[in-house]
Amino acid sequence: MTPEVTGAHLLIVDDDARIRTLLAKFLSKNGYLTTTARDAAHARRLLAGLEFDMLIIDVMMPGESGFDLTRDLRRSLQTPIMLLTARGEASDRITGLEAGADDYLPKPFEPQELLLRVNAILRRAPLENLQPAPPKNLHLGTFRYDISRAELWQGDEMIRLTSTESALMKIFAAQPGETMSRARLVEALGQGNSTAQERAIDVQITRLRRKIEADPKSPRYLQTVRGAGYMIVPD
Repeated sequence: MTPEVTGAHLLIVDDDARIRTLLAKFLSKNGYLTTTARDAAHARRLLAGLEFDMLIIDVMMPGESGFDLTRDLRRSLQTPIMLLTARGEASDRITGLEAGADDYLPKPFEPQELLLRVNAILRRAPLENLQPAPPKNLHLGTFRYDISRAELWQGDEMIRLTSTESALMKIFAAQPGETMSRARLVEALGQGNSTAQERAIDVQITRLRRKIEADPKSPRYLQTVRGAGYMIVPD
């Protein structure tokens, strides 16, 4: 089954890493571009730098609930929202719809039902949502990374990236705010997995920082997550 909007970008917000991964893989397999967030705060950071065609939000999250996040986003965002929850009572469904959700799916659910509902919601979306999305950008201080073109710009000047630097930016841009381990980066670059290759990643990160950071020794955007790896944090 192909998606109703080819290449539509979905944001999946769930504090359960297993569910996030399963949904992302399933929806990607069915033709959607997916990005994941572990909680409401993480979702807000992604929404600040990226545009999405639909949000899939878990209700029962620590801190800000899916109800609260949906209610707040609806003040300025018209993007379709589907809520997921283990609570299937009618009162909860009403609360979700009143908060501004377009649909409400109780857990557990069949993945195929989720796919059908996503297709239906996007099919009902306003006509402008069905048009090709404009180039999506990450803003990094005075720099702008055009995701669709894989280009780094500072004002009107395009900054040259090596093939490895360009590949790293693509990887980070697909998951802004998400920690990427050295091993994961090596695997994504298709360079095999070894200690030497992981050390080489550190060298490439240092070179990339020289191009996007005002102070590469105190990086603001391409941050080190001690003991875990690296992540990119756009404005």
